[in-house]
Amino acid sequence: MLLRFPYDRYLTMKTFALLDHDADAGAALRLAPAPAHAGPQDDEGGKGGDGRGGTETGTATKTRPKTKRPNLYRVLLLNDDYTPMEFVVLVLQDVFNKSREEAMQIMLHVHQKGVGECGVYPYEVAETKVTRVMDTARKNQHPLQCVMEKQ
Repeated sequence: MLLRFPYDRYLTMKTFALLDHDADAGAALRLAPAPAHAGPQDDEGGKGGDGRGGTETGTATKTRPKTKRPNLYRVLLLNDDYTPMEFVVLVLQDVFNKSREEAMQIMLHVHQKGVGECGVYPYEVAETKVTRVMDTARKNQHPLQCVMEKQ
């Protein structure tokens, strides 16, 4: 036999007997059965909001921590008088995935203005690209310089 208690808890007669006899300092724990009315209870705690409990339904939501956008860094090429223009174009195509036309425009801008932006990236990506440019230039014995600055 099942007894119905407030808050939709079901207990067997055996469990009810255990609860009745298993209490601190000899005091008996008494549970009042649910009201005799049948049917669903409302969210206000019972029939007509009498405060005697009831089933509550809702949607559980989990809050997500807001992710902060990473700081972006500009990768800049610096002009020098010794690195061939074609080498700069090849580096821009290889490291920065620029088309031949984009690479030519950036190379000419660097040549005329002294510095040119290759792209804007998160810190780790920018650092990797700067390292790749510098390593490629060193391997080919060119003094090409590449730096990054916070945007």
